[in-house]
Amino acid sequence: MIDFTKLDYLKIGNEKQKRAYEILTKYKIFQILNYYSPILAGTIPIEIDVEGSDLDIICELDFKFEEDFLDDIAFSKMIPLGADVKVEYPFINNEKSIVINFVLEEFPIEIFAQNKPTIEQNAYRHMIAEYKILQEKGEEFKEKIIDLKKKGIKTEPAFGMLLGLENPYEDLLKF
Repeated sequence: MIDFTKLDYLKIGNEKQKRAYEILTKYKIFQILNYYSPILAGTIPIEIDVEGSDLDIICELDFKFEEDFLDDIAFSKMIPLGADVKVEYPFINNEKSIVINFVLEEFPIEIFAQNKPTIEQNAYRHMIAEYKILQEKGEEFKEKIIDLKKKGIKTEPAFGMLLGLENPYEDLLKF
């Protein structure tokens, strides 16, 4: 299986993955976020992205160090001057989170942080489950997922529809 905790697999992936690798390394995003155990999650790593899919970077953040985290991002030159940056503080599964959105070149970027190891966060766990399902079900299944996503259906619900899952966000975690 691919080691999704490192970015090396992107270098030998499809064109979008190679381009994602270029952007992530050019702007030193994972070096800047290294202290926060960043992982690229979402659809691009498992090749079910569609037009406009973002680079989802998950991080582990002890909120005692929230200011440091925000400073690391703000003063890193990761975000271009004048960029439109949106910062939100949602509670997801009763856990405080921080979500930072901006655009780097052609990629929307989302940095998501919770006080939980990145490999235990649902974004990573969903991606791993989805990857295993895609490996098992094959190319035709993958194309059906992509078609549903092109119609505006989010990833987990798309898997849920094709697999007959009642609650895809919870049920995918069982795979």
